[in-house]
Amino acid sequence: MKIENILFDLDGTLTDPQPGITRSIQYALEKLGKPVPAIDDLLWCIGPPLLDSLRKMLGPDADKAETALSIYRERFSAVGKFENKVYPGIPDTLTGLSQQGFNLFVATSKPYVFTNEIMARFDLLRFFKNVYGSELDGGLADKGELIAFILKNEGLPAKNTMMVGDRSHDIIGAKKHGVYSLGVTYGYGAKEELVKAGADYCVDSPQEIIELAKNLRTKHSSRHGA
Repeated sequence: MKIENILFDLDGTLTDPQPGITRSIQYALEKLGKPVPAIDDLLWCIGPPLLDSLRKMLGPDADKAETALSIYRERFSAVGKFENKVYPGIPDTLTGLSQQGFNLFVATSKPYVFTNEIMARFDLLRFFKNVYGSELDGGLADKGELIAFILKNEGLPAKNTMMVGDRSHDIIGAKKHGVYSLGVTYGYGAKEELVKAGADYCVDSPQEIIELAKNLRTKHSSRHGA
């Protein structure tokens, strides 16, 4: 294989969005009069499509998940989106990959409108050929559907493309379409989660992404989950 195209998740992969996401969830639940979990009990919500997470959280009141999402966005669109920080080493990693000639794209379940603002705020847009996110109505929130859309829209061969993300849905979405998958353990998914989902490779730091990508470009290598 020869990896030429790399799709990057945003939350938990490029940036750490924990304060903005968890505080905005707390805000929505409080407004609905629901129990408000501690921040540490909301970390599992970072990464997967938020509407699905809200449905799980609300349980018997799952029909109120869309209302909760609207309330969440009241706070997130105003302040939460920038309660965020770029992971150490990410700018250098993206610089290195760009210099090596890799085509970089963002593939996130976060709505595009927020994603683009976050990328611009942290000066990350310059590294990417294009940025893809979900629609506010939930379209393309499923990572598999999003990856399929990107492959078709950009004309990318799956065999030359790799998805980089920190949660199982990143890996599962990639596998649905024959895209190679790289799990990062510095985000919000443990290595066990990534391996169980079928990650072809796992790394513990952004710096390791460059070396792995270079190796996958220059030599044939079998897929594995470590």
